[in-house]
Amino acid sequence: MKLPISVIILTLNEEINLVRCLDSIGEHVDEVIVVDSHNTTDKTLDIAKKYGAKILRHKFINQAQQLNWTLDNVGIKNEWVFRLDADERVTSELWKELEGNLSETPNEVTGFYIKRRVYFMGKWIKHGGYYPTWILRLFRKGKARSEEREVDEHIVLLEGKAGKLKYDFIDDNQKNLEWWTNKHNNFSTREVRERLKSKKKAGDARLVEGQASKKRWLKGNVYLRLPLFLRAFLYFTYRYIFRLGFLDGKEGLIFHFLQGCWHQFLTDAKLYEHERKRENKKILE
Repeated sequence: MKLPISVIILTLNEEINLVRCLDSIGEHVDEVIVVDSHNTTDKTLDIAKKYGAKILRHKFINQAQQLNWTLDNVGIKNEWVFRLDADERVTSELWKELEGNLSETPNEVTGFYIKRRVYFMGKWIKHGGYYPTWILRLFRKGKARSEEREVDEHIVLLEGKAGKLKYDFIDDNQKNLEWWTNKHNNFSTREVRERLKSKKKAGDARLVEGQASKKRWLKGNVYLRLPLFLRAFLYFTYRYIFRLGFLDGKEGLIFHFLQGCWHQFLTDAKLYEHERKRENKKILE
């Protein structure tokens, strides 16, 4: 059964992940849109073509800009849009849920939150406050956009209200740890830029809702008020001990430490470096 859903996938050198993503969606929808960065050098586009995807190429700046460009410039044929990453896939249970319920969705419901189930080194990260993570990924065409943020961006509804779906989609990147740490090094740089920008302007015009809103409030009003550097260790301790991250085994130790401590500490170090340069510049002036 084909659903009235167009899937949008943003790619950059995703040959190792894309096949599993496309395998999980191909028989359920009649439009898959792959928007690829001009910097892709692997077989991503060959794979997308083999699966019959509509392929576009656009200079990649960040995830938010790329998605919004797609929504504004691509003639999406279906009523609903499902935003997926190339390293994600949709479970059969979620497809069955959509087949049974999507056509009966009231007009005032313009989007759905779906639980993301993250795997790391093949291990489902169930603890440490990481599951369930509710993300707005399915929405009516023209009724949602991404926040214009460099990192930690969320899709927000322009009108209507969101429902929740019971079953999960899966995030299971097949790339190695070197790629993962390089990615998070890049994230930390973008996070620093975002924090510096947030000091100069008011909050987002459209605020996120639900779990994402709560997490953002806690980050701004609790975490960022804690002492620089110390907060990374406190956050890791909270996740690993009090939110039972240790139950995720060795893979969980690696994940929670790298994502919940190393990445946060690196971000603080870059903030510290920026402030030192700014102070030194003032002295020289």
